[in-house]
Amino acid sequence: MPPKSLSLLVVVCSILLASASTEASIDGWQTISNLTDPKVVEIAEFAVKQHNMQVNDMLRLVSVIKGETQIVNGVNYKLVISATDALAKMTESNYRVVVWDKPWTKERNLTSFEKIA
Repeated sequence: MPPKSLSLLVVVCSILLASASTEASIDGWQTISNLTDPKVVEIAEFAVKQHNMQVNDMLRLVSVIKGETQIVNGVNYKLVISATDALAKMTESNYRVVVWDKPWTKERNLTSFEKIA
């Protein structure tokens, strides 16, 4: 394939990929298809651990129920998780958590953690 044709093909593919990702979600959030992915579970466990340290709680992660990611200066993870409360006789509840992760600088922050009524 001549170099000009290859360059044109790369440009066209880039434009198609950019437009496809833009159409997938207007606000930039993308659905996580594999909720058992080790990275997703790691993020959920981080959220529970940070929450427990901040409010002296004893939650334990049960599972990730739903999740989305958003590319920013790093990655935002918006997850719905199920967790048990060891202090409340193992009562299971759902929580909405947001974690910002920037793995290339090893930065991670729990942005929000709220119980879903």
